[in-house]
Parts: sequence; C-alpha cells; structure tokens
Amino acid sequence: MSYDIVFKRIYSPQANDDGARVLVDRLWPRGKSRASLALDEWYRDASPAPTLRCDYHRHAISEDDFRERYRKALKAEPEVLLPLMRYARQGKLTLLTAARDPEHSHLPVLRDMLLEALQQEDVADRECASPPCFLPPS
Repeated sequence: MSYDIVFKRIYSPQANDDGARVLVDRLWPRGKSRASLALDEWYRDASPAPTLRCDYHRHAISEDDFRERYRKALKAEPEVLLPLMRYARQGKLTLLTAARDPEHSHLPVLRDMLLEALQQEDVADRECASPPCFLPPS
C-alpha cells in the first residue's frame, strides 16, 4: 500500500490538498494562533527530545548524528508513531514544523520511520494502528 506523507513549514499557506495537518514540534510556532493554523493536531510526542534538538541547533552534533539519534529514539518508543500512522492510513498526512528548512529538520526522519512502520504492519498482516481503515474493499 502507498502512503502520502509530506512535510512543510507551518508558516506556509494551508492548501486544500494538505489532508490531515499535524504540527510535530515540541515548541509552539512564534506569532501563530491556533485558529490560524488549521491543525488537526499538535503532536509533540514524536518530536526530538529537547536536549537532542538543542545540541543540533547549537551545532554540537552533525546533521547525520542528529538523524541517527532521533531514529534510535523513535525505534526505542515505536508507539509514539501510532497516532501519525492512523492519520496516514486515512489519507494524505502533512507534517508541519516551524523549522526554516524542513528538509534539514527532524521531518524527513519521521516520515521515513512512519513509512517503515506502516509497511511492516502491512506485511505482517497483524492488527494495525488504525483498524477502521482496513474495512473490506467495496
């Protein structure tokens, strides 16, 4: 099964085809009201730990180290992906961040981990994160 998971800046305008819009930053974006963002959810649990994020922004660790540590943190607690997996199974999922360059943020790693987890569920043919989405085809 194919999943449509994209990411963009929270400051970018909302598009009609965004699907579920989920902010996955631990901090609220400056200067934005909740109503102006049209969010489905603000999900902090899947964002990097504050110390990891700070180390990366202070250039204490490289981007590769940041990505590897974040990937390990997500693998250590795979249940944090479940709410995002449910959104992805229902249709397009847009992951949002306040980072200036989403390509060099935590979002590419998060998207990859979500796709891996979804594919593992599909292959394993076991109870999924979102059983309602697996109704028999009509």
